Formats: sequence, structure tokens, C-alpha cells
Amino acid sequence: MQIASTSAAAPLRVGPLRLWTPVVLAPMAGVTDVPFRRLCRIMGESGLPDHLRPTGIPSWAAESGQGATASSPNAPDEGSNEPRHVAIPRVDAPAGLYVTEMVTSRALVEENERTLEMVRPDPAERVRSLQLYGVNPAVMAKAATMLVERDLTDHIDLNFGCPVPKVTKKGGGAALPWKRDLFSDLVGAVVRACDEAGERAGREIPVTVKIRIGIDSEHETATDAALAAQKLGAAALTLHARTQNQHYAGQAHWDEIARLKDLLDIPVFGNGDVFEAADALAMLERTGCDGISVGRGAQGRPWIFRDIVAAYHGGTIPPGPSLAEVVSVIERHAAWCVVEQGDEGRALREMRKHIGWYLRGFAVGGPQRHALSMVSTLQELHERLADLDLDQAFPLAARGPRGRAGGEKTPHLPDGWLDHPYLTQSERDRLHLAEIGY
Repeated sequence: MQIASTSAAAPLRVGPLRLWTPVVLAPMAGVTDVPFRRLCRIMGESGLPDHLRPTGIPSWAAESGQGATASSPNAPDEGSNEPRHVAIPRVDAPAGLYVTEMVTSRALVEENERTLEMVRPDPAERVRSLQLYGVNPAVMAKAATMLVERDLTDHIDLNFGCPVPKVTKKGGGAALPWKRDLFSDLVGAVVRACDEAGERAGREIPVTVKIRIGIDSEHETATDAALAAQKLGAAALTLHARTQNQHYAGQAHWDEIARLKDLLDIPVFGNGDVFEAADALAMLERTGCDGISVGRGAQGRPWIFRDIVAAYHGGTIPPGPSLAEVVSVIERHAAWCVVEQGDEGRALREMRKHIGWYLRGFAVGGPQRHALSMVSTLQELHERLADLDLDQAFPLAARGPRGRAGGEKTPHLPDGWLDHPYLTQSERDRLHLAEIGY
């Protein structure tokens, strides 16, 4: 399938970074680790036109039935009229940005072992992007400085969009922008820290901000937060076009993305309800936003980035992969997890949720799914997958929304949180609790 291209000759600039395809793998806790980011990036790069595609893209990334030629792994076409682009490491993102899981600033500053593992970059990454969370400006600044001085990132994204009750009920995540002073203090502290540490390191580290529309329909925060972030030096902003109480329910309000795009001068990325390449192009067209952020739409479907990249640059979107092709991706993903974690049992436990997402919509019986949910070795995984009917084509049931949408939920907030748009002293005294256990 071919969709009208929206590609422009010039890349989207986010600070010094150049996004030749304005798409982002959104950070997801327990999902966007090194193996998954690598898988999504390589898939995305396989969808690039010849003049932008880095050399050495493995053939498996492009293999998807009849459409494979649209994302050919071969060397660039010598007859192409486009000049060959040579990507600058740590600056050029040919197929977009692929962001780490959210990292808690306090755990990073305290050098928590698990947190240090999370921020360790994949040596093959084109651009190192990391999302940081916290509620204390001084700790956030220290964490940002540490990341820059240790050369762990090229870009820091700040999380103000998490709707999880255990975060918001303590004043963090999507609840935080309601307190205008705290939001400004946090963004300003991280931007200054990155500027100062970056100057010492001879690099520019852009800071971006992710927010939601607000807490609910009566407590909108996006306008003030977006304007404040821009004024404080944020290089771009991402809007998940839902409120906190929506979580992931209902439809995303793309009109709010369009409104912020009209309001701001910095790039605006839209997030929410992008589950196919056609959705990504529709969001770009309907909202005028500068880029797309994909979260749940990538769960069990890393090839969504190949499809979006190909569509954006006017290429053909390959058909969905057969079950045999999906199984090949699962095994590759699992093998990378084992290498990354150094513990086969732990890695396979982590893979179980991914396996369920990968197999969604395919005709796989209950006993087979249960057996796959209990695998603990790569050999066992291989044997269980080999028992499936691998000749199945990509099913219609595998398309559409991903993740648990659920229904709207009453916002979980600290007592009296909505009484004032600025922190009271008692709220400030309790705010550190938002970083405990997360």
C-alpha cells in the first residue's frame, strides 16, 4: 500500500539533532529497553529511501512478503538522483529517535544499580535519547549534569505525562504541571544544567518536554505548561492528547495538538492513537504537528516504524508479516534480551509480555499461549514457537489499537492539590514521596 508522502527535503531540527524522519519511539516502562529500541530502530531504518539509509541494514529487517522491495536492504541505488547522505553520529537520526524507559532522577543520582543499567546506551544507537522523571529541581539538575558529563545521552526528555495513580497521587507525572511554579522550576533547572554541562563538554544537549492536556476537562494545564517550557528553553514539546483522567481511554483529542502547534514556535510532536502508518500521516496532516510519537502502537509491532518511515518518504508500506516472520522477530528479540541482561531466565521472563503482544490476532490456542507464557530458556521458546501454524498471514485482528485502554478514571491527586495552582509549603514538604518506589 502506498500513501501520499509528507516528506520534506530538510530534516526536523531539535536543538542540534537532525531528524530525517520526525518519528519517536515513546518511552514505556519495562518496554523500551536496549533490545526493543534496537529492534524498532533497525526496522525503521529499513524503511528509509536509498539516499538516507545507513549501510549495513540487515536483510531480516526488510523481509515482509511482497513489500520487501520497498524496504530493500541492498546498497543504495547507484541510479538515484538523490545525493547520498552520510549521517553524523550523535547528531543525525535518519529514522527518528528511540527513547529509553523513564529514569527516576533520584535513583540515578544515588547510582542505583538497576537505574545505571537502564541508562547504559546501546553502542549502535545513532542518537542517545533518555527520559528523566523527578520532582526536585536540584536533584533533576544533578541527574542531568551526570548524564551529560558521563556522555550517556544526546537528548533529555522530561516526563510530565504519566497518569499512573501511584505517581499522580503524590503530585508527580501528569498531576505536576498544575503547580506552575514547580513545573517551571523543574524545566528551568534541567535546561540550565544541560547548557552548563554541555558547554563544558563542547556539546549542545536539547531538553524536550512531554505533557498531557490536563488533569481533566475542567483543569487544563497544557497551554501554560507549553508556553512556560518554550520560554525556559525547551527544544520541543510532545503532547499526549488525552487528560490524566482519560489514561488511555476513548479517542485522543488531536485538535489539542493542532492548537499547541499554532501556539508555539518550537517543534510539536503529537502522541495518541497512532497504530498504523496511515494514522501517523493523518495526524501530521490534520494537526500540522512537526512529528509523531508512538507508544502503545509499537507493542508487539516494531515494524510500525518501518511502515511509518516508508510512508513518510513516499515508499510502499509492506503488508503485515506472516506468523513465520513474526516468530523470527520474537526469537531475535529474545536472544538480544539474554545478551543484554546476562541472565537467560530473567530475560525470558521479561519477554513474556512481548510474546503475548507479538501473537495478538493470530490463531494460537489457549494451551499454546499458556506454554509460551511460561518459557524460561531460548531453546524452550524455539520449540514452543515451532509448534505454531507458521503459515498464517498477518490477520486483520492484529491491527488497530494496542494496550489496555480501559475507561476514564477519577484522578488520583494529593489532598487539596487543585485548590491552588502553586505549591503550598505542606505540599512542598511531602513532594519527595512522589519519587519513592518509582
